[in-house]
Amino acid sequence: MKTKEIYLKDIKQGDKVASTFLATEKNMAFSLKGSPYLNVRLKDKTGELDGKIWDNATELDQQFKKGDVIYIEGKAANYKNSIQISIIKIKKIAWEDVEPTDYLPAAKGDVIDMFNEILTYVEKIQTKPLKNLLYAFMHDQKIAELFQRAPAAKGFHHIYLGGLLEHTLSVVRLLEKVSEHYTILNKDMVITGGILHDIGKIYEFSYDHIIDYSDEGRLIGHIVMGVEMINKKIAAIDDFPQQLALELRHIILSHHGEFEFGSPKRPKTLEALVVHYIDDLDAKFNAFQTFIDDSTNNDSDWTNYNRFLDRFIYKRK
Repeated sequence: MKTKEIYLKDIKQGDKVASTFLATEKNMAFSLKGSPYLNVRLKDKTGELDGKIWDNATELDQQFKKGDVIYIEGKAANYKNSIQISIIKIKKIAWEDVEPTDYLPAAKGDVIDMFNEILTYVEKIQTKPLKNLLYAFMHDQKIAELFQRAPAAKGFHHIYLGGLLEHTLSVVRLLEKVSEHYTILNKDMVITGGILHDIGKIYEFSYDHIIDYSDEGRLIGHIVMGVEMINKKIAAIDDFPQQLALELRHIILSHHGEFEFGSPKRPKTLEALVVHYIDDLDAKFNAFQTFIDDSTNNDSDWTNYNRFLDRFIYKRK
């Protein structure tokens, strides 16, 4: 197995680069003079950088594809306040010859511990049909394995292996606190909705080599996929109350909050309202924190502009 020599976060302007990276994107472009060049997005567990192949672009384009690990040689330069690597040599590396965790970031916490904590919340559920439904999900070996590996998103929050589980656990912890404060809430429904709100993401994304959308994810999306999964599990539970099923499905369908954010429905129950806002809070908090942590603008108290969040973010001094 090939040992990774250099990580992207350590590369500085002027460095000679000779190491392996994951090619997450590539596309051919043409200069003003009509000469072809290749844009390559390079990734490892520490971040992402752009690479450019200026010479022999057409020939080198045939040697690898999106999702391959590639060995490159080149030189790092500063371009528009970001490091960019001019690549002069490239070679495809077999996945079995590398350690995948070098190239895809993963949750800092132990996924087994996080999953077991989710199970403790399942055990606290007093409403038997909801507990049985959660058992049906958490004791499904395939679902449990994917739940522990899946990212929560491709490009906004918890963008790493185990990110979905980490996000879900954080949401559930917060929902428990909110339910203790607003005692009018159906706590069992809130916690169940929190655990299952993003369950469709285990199939929305592919994450064997690179984090991307699956065909089903692009065509249907995790909200509808999650409701379909819940419907299937409920169908196998005898006498599951229709009202519980209706309210739970509404939580899933409305947890993005607004139509323009992909929600088929807006929250119309108290339980759906709090799941939406806590989900949104945890996602945005992680996005803020990650962008601050990954900021390369070390000479300023502010990050660079974040197009997803549509703002600069103030860093703590």
